[in-house]
Amino acid sequence: SEIGTHDKWTIVNHLSAVEYLNYEDSKFSKSRGVGVFGDNARDTGIPSDIWRFYLLYIRPESQDTTFSWTDLMNKNNSELLNNLGNFINRALVFINNNFDSTIPEMTFQSSDKTLLARINRELVHYFDLMDKIKLRDGIRHILNISRIGNQYIQAAKPWELIKKGPQEKARAATIMGLAANVSALLSVLITPYMPNTSAVIQNQLNVKINLLPKDNRFHCILKSGHKISKAEPLFKKLEAKEIESLKERFKGKQEKTAETNGTPEADPFEGLTSDELNACLTTQADKVRQLKSQKEPKPVIEKEVKILLDLKKRLSLLSGNIPQNNLTNSKIKKK
Repeated sequence: SEIGTHDKWTIVNHLSAVEYLNYEDSKFSKSRGVGVFGDNARDTGIPSDIWRFYLLYIRPESQDTTFSWTDLMNKNNSELLNNLGNFINRALVFINNNFDSTIPEMTFQSSDKTLLARINRELVHYFDLMDKIKLRDGIRHILNISRIGNQYIQAAKPWELIKKGPQEKARAATIMGLAANVSALLSVLITPYMPNTSAVIQNQLNVKINLLPKDNRFHCILKSGHKISKAEPLFKKLEAKEIESLKERFKGKQEKTAETNGTPEADPFEGLTSDELNACLTTQADKVRQLKSQKEPKPVIEKEVKILLDLKKRLSLLSGNIPQNNLTNSKIKKK
């Protein structure tokens, strides 16, 4: 129908497919209440940007990955709070307190140019990965930039320089003015991942930036004299007690196995009559259809299909018929 209109329709340039996302040491299951889903994620009290960040950080792009509450806590506390958030906050607070919330004059030295080169190197990787829809790896280069920024500030120690003579104060001004500009860059880079956080950073910087330079390189856009707003923490720490509570809340009805019980698993269909097996078969077939309609993970569906096939085999044997296993299995695979 699109060809028949003779219009210039937009053609797909990229088609991104992913593998399965598992839940802790199990599988997500809506029917068993295992895992946190979109309709109750907001009730956890964890901001939506944190969810976006973590789910993209563990995006199963080339192989199955696992959602873990402990890992979510660790990534929030280490990568967001202590890395990205710490870098931006310490730069802006320093300018608030020592330069009357004004971007100071900057005179670059060799160490500053080294910082620019390292950032541009990360940007090359970032843009290449984003073009390839490698979102999971792309975010790691954003975090590398803030990590480089933290190392730069830590090595320069501007809090000591600001207490000394005019030359040292001028050096501190360059360091923190450059750090504020790196913060502006980060606010744009994280937009696809954390749009709300991006907006908060830009509000604190008192600037609106939607696009990066056409050459995809770092440029200082906050000029000397630019006024910034009051700095506020971007992220809060997730506590272990809070995470354990959420983990317990969303664990759902866990399946019991022979291993967990410590005793051999009884055969639930042993000794059933033909009519009873027929009833079980109908129930099991309905269960498989329901799991498929809910798009449950493949391993969960395969487990129930195996039970369904076993019931068919038992019923055939009880009726005196020889089940055509090979034919049945081939039909299932074709489906």
